[in-house]
Amino acid sequence: MNVGHPDLQAEAVDQHAESPAIPRQRVAPGRPAEASAADTDTAWRPLRIAMIGQKGMPATYGGIERHVEEMASRLAGFGHEVTVYCRRSYGETPADGYRGVRLRQTHTIASKHLDAIVHAATSTMAAMTARPDIVHYHGLGPALVAPLPRALSRARVVLTVHGLDNQRGKWGLAARAVLGSAHWFSGYVPHQRVAVSQGLAAHYSTRFGRPTTYIPNGVNPARPARTRQIQDRFGLTPGGYLLLVGRLVPEKAADLLIRAFRRTETPMRLAIVGGSSFTDDFVDRLRREAGTDDRIVFTGFAYGDLLAELYSGAAGFVQPSRLEGLPLTLLEAAAYGLPVVASDIAPHVEVLNSDAAGGRLFRDGDEDDLVRALTSLLADLPGERAGAVALGERVTSRYSWDTAARELERLYLRLAPEPGRRSRARPAVAAD
Repeated sequence: MNVGHPDLQAEAVDQHAESPAIPRQRVAPGRPAEASAADTDTAWRPLRIAMIGQKGMPATYGGIERHVEEMASRLAGFGHEVTVYCRRSYGETPADGYRGVRLRQTHTIASKHLDAIVHAATSTMAAMTARPDIVHYHGLGPALVAPLPRALSRARVVLTVHGLDNQRGKWGLAARAVLGSAHWFSGYVPHQRVAVSQGLAAHYSTRFGRPTTYIPNGVNPARPARTRQIQDRFGLTPGGYLLLVGRLVPEKAADLLIRAFRRTETPMRLAIVGGSSFTDDFVDRLRREAGTDDRIVFTGFAYGDLLAELYSGAAGFVQPSRLEGLPLTLLEAAAYGLPVVASDIAPHVEVLNSDAAGGRLFRDGDEDDLVRALTSLLADLPGERAGAVALGERVTSRYSWDTAARELERLYLRLAPEPGRRSRARPAVAAD
């Protein structure tokens, strides 16, 4: 039995999009850049959509923030009123909105254990006063406050699962217990769940017996950049380093990569791009693991042109994570044509399909096998690059933000019928 709207017959969406992702753009409110493709049996109407759980916009932190920015901006471009709730502690938030999306800051307590849940609560209360049609939560933690709009408002509640946060290594026993409760809430409270990977969708179907819609992340076209930032700031030369990009948290397994890399005999360097996520002790441990090996460079977080340059100049990309949803960094590396070495966890296999030139897999958590995979990559870079070209073409055709946003809009329109309200015509496509 489906908890939620009685007319909703949810389905798992197996997307293999053929259209390329659209470039980053700023959309003027009320002038959609592109009409979307909802089902012919669902009348289009503008919806009020609240997004909660991300740290903010523009995306300058992690995968959820990038996902929300890409999806929210496209939904706004389709003609919907989208509000993204941002943490006051999150960088510089434009006062007038961003990429056609309304931004609203709410209070939080910027600590490891309270930041996310307090912000989800204050954002939910703020959103309910705006009477949205859809309240869309991102991540497991916010599921703890999802009963509020479910019980006290007319809004339909959607939750996107980006990963099983209750299994992340940075949490202690008490926090894992709380997130375990959030996991249960995420299975039963929302009107509909969305999963970014096939594995997560299968988990929710098996664990909770609830339909879960599969809408994967997308990837934007590569933006090759050739400047001198990486050389001036980090001493990196194009083609002379391997790359890891991500938050420095235990489940990303940067420590495993450092140990394996130190065992390889290569003049290549290793650029570790990312920083702490309330995990300062772990970052200190990584620096100790690197020791005096001057081939290993910690760049800190990187975004925009600097990150584009780091991708553009890398000889290869390594993704040793032990827990993921559907990692954007892996999709981005493939889009840049980088040969990839990744652990054989389900989300990575979902992207790479099999161990082959350009997309090498190693046994999850196995340092010796990672040494083998790195050695294989470095021994035949031309052959690996040729395989990476095919991987990049497959990834950019399959993982499209355009298609993902259209599927999400279709889900919203099915979830939020408004009997008695006359449907409006879809907004005209804005002139170029």
